[in-house]
Amino acid sequence: MTLFNTPRSRRRRLTVAAAAVGMLASLLTAGPAMAVPGPGDTPEVSERVSKSEAADTKEAISAGDIPGVDEIVHSENIKHLANIPKDALSGTNSDLAFQGKYAFAGNYDGFRVFDISNPKKPKTVSQVLCPGSQNDISVSGDLLFLSTDSSRSDDSCASTSQPATEKSSWEGMKVFDISDKRKPRYVAAVETACGSHTHTLVPERKNVYVYVSSYSPSAAFPDCQPPHDGISIIKVPRKAPHQAAVVDFPVLFPGDGPDGGGNPGAPANPGVSKTTGCHDITALPHKDLAAGACMGDGILLDIKNPEKPKVVDRVQDNENFAFWHSATFNQKADKVVFTDELGGGGAATCNAETGPKRGADGIYDLVRKGKDKTPELVFRSYFKIDRHQADTENCVAHNGSIIPVKGRDIMVQAWYQGGLSVWDFTESTKPREIAYFERGPLSEDTLVGGGSWSAYYYNGFIYSNDMAKGFDVLKLDDRRTDPAKKVKLDELNVQTQPDYFDRSR
Repeated sequence: MTLFNTPRSRRRRLTVAAAAVGMLASLLTAGPAMAVPGPGDTPEVSERVSKSEAADTKEAISAGDIPGVDEIVHSENIKHLANIPKDALSGTNSDLAFQGKYAFAGNYDGFRVFDISNPKKPKTVSQVLCPGSQNDISVSGDLLFLSTDSSRSDDSCASTSQPATEKSSWEGMKVFDISDKRKPRYVAAVETACGSHTHTLVPERKNVYVYVSSYSPSAAFPDCQPPHDGISIIKVPRKAPHQAAVVDFPVLFPGDGPDGGGNPGAPANPGVSKTTGCHDITALPHKDLAAGACMGDGILLDIKNPEKPKVVDRVQDNENFAFWHSATFNQKADKVVFTDELGGGGAATCNAETGPKRGADGIYDLVRKGKDKTPELVFRSYFKIDRHQADTENCVAHNGSIIPVKGRDIMVQAWYQGGLSVWDFTESTKPREIAYFERGPLSEDTLVGGGSWSAYYYNGFIYSNDMAKGFDVLKLDDRRTDPAKKVKLDELNVQTQPDYFDRSR
């Protein structure tokens, strides 16, 4: 387990770089005008903290225990190559996907396409205005998929926000043709129950299956009430995406009560989210497996028949996990890392008060037992960054990806304003951080939402989508991760994990 040091036990200034925009001006490229085609995690917080908390932040900055406002610090084995600030899309930056020389960056206002053929100088290819949180994003071939999890007036990209009580409200999945990256074209929309908070692709040669994760939040949404214990499955024909449609809604947590099955939450389990759906699912198609992070539950799925996923194991952690957020397999598919998004991404939880086990990662081994060798999830340990953050910084475990090194389990992960962490969990019971990058708080006296939403490794570089500061490119130089530079992918959606070493792709 990682040692959780007190914030004033050490100085963290291994390498410091000024965050001034002028210093990065040579790396920035003005993008073309936005395209407006035809037919929300809520970490945006800004609230005053107490005077004592603000004083603690100022004292920690002065002592060098945390970086100053907007100051960049990182370990010596990471280089910050580029930052591209937000441009025409001014909303919160969200998830990332990759294809060839392109990166696709979600934003609550739409999505942006970057040419990353020169990672030191990314160029904006196009920006598409299509509001609707969270705009979780994936790509497959000529198709791009975008999640809408906020009540909109209709399914167009010119829609407006409206109360969910309106009968005309729309939420769901949008599909774009990206055969021309300069001019993405909106081709289909599919309404789904409770919208689409996130989604996961299970691609086949002729069709792409989309597992839509959503959950029932509260009585304020009359058309999205418990029980909502399943996922919407959309089938999208590659040659006729306009025919995309929901083909099933499998119930993953069957139960007879008014809330269905799954974790009941409080009062039985105080501080734990009631399970009313899934937040995120990660598929491992070459192993016919998927792992689901479903609010109060973690699950393992058999997806041999992509239209009929089956739950084969289910775990809970009512002592330390508040909200099961996402999942990552290791390359050998004998481990799963689940994240706990304590505080919903809008709270300061990387501190001594919260401790090392809450708002952390849970590492589970996949153990095959019995005659049929059905895999079971067995808990081994927690991992949480031990770099304490200010009370004005939202910080908790968030989206990350495997760094493909044979024989080792290493991943890079976003922690909002905790920055990004590279950590090794080859020994399931002894995870440890080996590199990091972060910015100082956005404010000394106000909790302002920001930081890295997603941090992913793709073809030799780390790409991070910072909610407030924009798109970052980093290079990791470390003998432990250098072998990964030889692995080249044609496409990467982190929630559809590839077999990194299958050369038959």
